[in-house]
Amino acid sequence: MSNREIAIDLINHIPEYKLTYLISFLKGLKFDDDIEDDIYCRQLVDEYLNDDSPDKHETVSVEDLAQELDIEL
Repeated sequence: MSNREIAIDLINHIPEYKLTYLISFLKGLKFDDDIEDDIYCRQLVDEYLNDDSPDKHETVSVEDLAQELDIEL
């Protein structure tokens, strides 16, 4: 039995009046994932903006990258 099937079986045995608690909990789990993604992305942006290295704006052409990775375009 998969985790999803176990969870569904457990939910099917929860009294109706307790389902509101479960729904709030499940919505919170989804919300937490979004926050963690946002925090991670924000950290990446902040790291980039605070990077003072001289090669910060260095670019590489697609052709050079392909050559470096030994990929034929």
